[in-house]
Amino acid sequence: MENTIDIPQQKTLTRKDFESDQMVRWCPGCGDYAILSAMTNALPQMGIPRENFVFVSGIGCASRFPYYLNTYGFHTIHGRGPAIATGVKLANPELSVWEIQGDGDALAIGGNHFIHALRRNIDINIVLFNNEIYGLTKGQYSPTSPQGLVTKSTPYGSIERPFHAAELVIGAQGTFYARTVDANPKLMTDIFVQAVKHTGTSLVEVLQNCVIFNDGAHAAVTEKATRDDNQIVLKHGQPMLFGKDNSKGIRLNGLKLEVVTLGENGITEQDILVHDAENDDPTLHLMLVRMAPPHFPMALGVIRKVKAITYEQALKAEREKISAKSQYHSVDDLLKSGEVWEIK
Repeated sequence: MENTIDIPQQKTLTRKDFESDQMVRWCPGCGDYAILSAMTNALPQMGIPRENFVFVSGIGCASRFPYYLNTYGFHTIHGRGPAIATGVKLANPELSVWEIQGDGDALAIGGNHFIHALRRNIDINIVLFNNEIYGLTKGQYSPTSPQGLVTKSTPYGSIERPFHAAELVIGAQGTFYARTVDANPKLMTDIFVQAVKHTGTSLVEVLQNCVIFNDGAHAAVTEKATRDDNQIVLKHGQPMLFGKDNSKGIRLNGLKLEVVTLGENGITEQDILVHDAENDDPTLHLMLVRMAPPHFPMALGVIRKVKAITYEQALKAEREKISAKSQYHSVDDLLKSGEVWEIK
């Protein structure tokens, strides 16, 4: 009689498997709820064991994220999330590491950690909650607040020009950048799944609404009455069409982008730019991320996705190269090298 061994089948994970037992504590109507919902929908689709996920956060409203997922997680210190996430990934490259930051956490005190994680191309995923305000500390202006914004710390309006996260990604030689809005959880879920498939640092910027301190910051892009004309969802290999019934498009006119309407002045779909997220040259990607209402639609979707060696791959190759040439292969070898004597 032949002996057989029953190998248990791996359980198919669902959204419920990733929901924690913690009470979710954000202000009613906060966009963070939509981001959490999209993430719990996306995680089962990634095909990764639940115990291999790690979520890291800093300080701010967004930093509560690890508590609300039934995965491993670290709630760390202000702005230092990317450093902790880097350490986690280098210690165990098999883990899927997600780093959660608000715009203040990432681009103010955490600015250097943020850009150097992108530059090094560590295989982690950063989700940037951008509500253009400091929410947890009750409504001060942030590095992404627009000029003129009146807040508790800028009672006469902010005089500073804001950071644009997408430009920082490209300037830091980032390999993956996507943008979405909290009002479109389906798109957000899809982007999270695409981000985890990318080898290298992925940055997903979520335009998120703070109903208490900066309500309507992204209304031009998200409101039903204006969104058709003020947002364009880019897809690799497809023409850049938008508007009601896809009646408008983006065309390259010389060295500038312009909005055109199909059927006017002989414009056809053949005149419309085809999105190439995988072009290593960032010139067009930079032009796309700078588009904004009222003259252009806001570009959403995966805008840049290129290949480059990761920090972990480079580190492993360096270790192997050094080890192959070294006469010492352990600490014991080193201690017994050179002059050695024994005291009796």
